[in-house]
Amino acid sequence: MKGFNIFYLLLLVTGLQAQPMVLSLDRTISLATDSSLEAFRNKNLYLASYWEFRSYKAGRLPSLNLTMTPAQYYRDIVQRYDSEEDIDIYRKQQSFFSYGGLDINQNIDLLGGQVYVNSDIGYLRSFGTNTYSQITTIPVRIGYIQQQIGYNPFRWEKKIEPLKYEKAKKELLYNIEAIGETATGHFFNLAMAQAEYELALENVLSTDTLYKTGERRHKIAAISHADLLTLRLDAVNARNTLRNAEIALKRASFSLASFLNFDQSTELKVLLPSRPRDMIIPVDKALVLARENNPLFLEQKQKILEAEQLVDKTRKEALFNASISASIGFNQVGANFREAYRHPLQQDIVSVSLSIPLVDWGVRKGKYNMAKNTLNVTRISAHQEELTVEEEVLMTVEDFNIQQDLIDSAEEVLDLANMAYAETRQRFIIGKADINSLTLSLNRQQEAQRNYIIALQIIG
Repeated sequence: MKGFNIFYLLLLVTGLQAQPMVLSLDRTISLATDSSLEAFRNKNLYLASYWEFRSYKAGRLPSLNLTMTPAQYYRDIVQRYDSEEDIDIYRKQQSFFSYGGLDINQNIDLLGGQVYVNSDIGYLRSFGTNTYSQITTIPVRIGYIQQQIGYNPFRWEKKIEPLKYEKAKKELLYNIEAIGETATGHFFNLAMAQAEYELALENVLSTDTLYKTGERRHKIAAISHADLLTLRLDAVNARNTLRNAEIALKRASFSLASFLNFDQSTELKVLLPSRPRDMIIPVDKALVLARENNPLFLEQKQKILEAEQLVDKTRKEALFNASISASIGFNQVGANFREAYRHPLQQDIVSVSLSIPLVDWGVRKGKYNMAKNTLNVTRISAHQEELTVEEEVLMTVEDFNIQQDLIDSAEEVLDLANMAYAETRQRFIIGKADINSLTLSLNRQQEAQRNYIIALQIIG
């Protein structure tokens, strides 16, 4: 008796461990948007865009940089000109060099260039016949540099970068909703497989009962031998269907568990949601919300801005390419620190470079025309994409509103099919219905169950 109790306890514990995890639709969506691999991927995509935007904002602020060459040693033979002999000769050279500099830089959005303030110090010691040391300093220098006069990349960044970040935020929300939609699909796939399995299990029990009833009725010649064979065939087919339904149920459970990032051995069971309340979505409101929240509209706007930026750049490069660099400051050199900072001399440096295409056989003009054509194509494509999205919104809203009525019909059909099958089955048992009527009634019940789940899935 004691051994029997232990065996019974083991069976009970094993049964408790084998209990599946029961999920509602809301819980499934919550787990998917929080713990799934797809959710993790989307969050990291957003963080990448967030830090890209932070880098853009940081680029608008002053930056402080320290540049150093702590030690640099040379020992080699170099070519030098001897003015007394009027010949080139090779001489040994041995020197030590050290350098340090502090720079403050600020991008100027209005002009497209950069203002900088820096201070440098360098130390040089030469070894050999004439050993000497020198220190050179630039106590302070202020300058401005611009790579391309006329084209301002900062102005375009100011338009594009905030738009990209706004798009990234909407993409995160959009992808979260997409994850919920995918999770809903897996949920109802499991719900359908679960319903198919339950129907198959019920069908096995029903066909076995009907076959036994048919055997009794065949003995009294109430049904023909062909009808009895049909009942036997239905029983065998029901068992085969049950095996297939069990395999499909395991696959659907595995798919949902895998999507939710659960352990592969986790067995899941879902509870169908209750019938949703009637809700009609106005088409105009849906279109407004789509334009406000769908990241595709911002993506198309970004593409147009980037194409316009390329047109602006190639147009100005086709005329000329000029850059400017100017600075004013002080510098000095001495044998020690005191001399290197005493009575600094003014240092003025101005550099202007200009490149004008005289004969390039239309290369720059071709690039400009290509950029214009690309802009036109981008605008047309953006308009087509927006129309496609608006059309999808209209069709989706229309389908959703129609489905509100269809779910009423599916629910009514399911109730009627269940009652019809129960009555037909009872009439067959008492001999008032034939096997064809029973089979037809069973098929209608199963089809009504499937249609009801599909209707719930569309609304969900």
